[in-house]
Amino acid sequence: MCLAVPAKVLEVNGDVAKVDFGQGIVREVNVMLVEARVGEYVLVHAGYAIEMIDREAAEETLRLWDEILKFEQSTP
Repeated sequence: MCLAVPAKVLEVNGDVAKVDFGQGIVREVNVMLVEARVGEYVLVHAGYAIEMIDREAAEETLRLWDEILKFEQSTP
């Protein structure tokens, strides 16, 4: 199974963008497959932005991931 995670684009330099996955997790990803702009959201898989995603969908997905992670941490 493949997993793509939404991230907010913080800056773009050519084919590389700095993106924010939330909770202070910032990484560089390759954006050669999409036309990413600062402030927009992308789906990231294996270090590549593979698709643009709208803000509402991205924020909802990140919120759900946050809930899952909090539940995992609270479960013995």
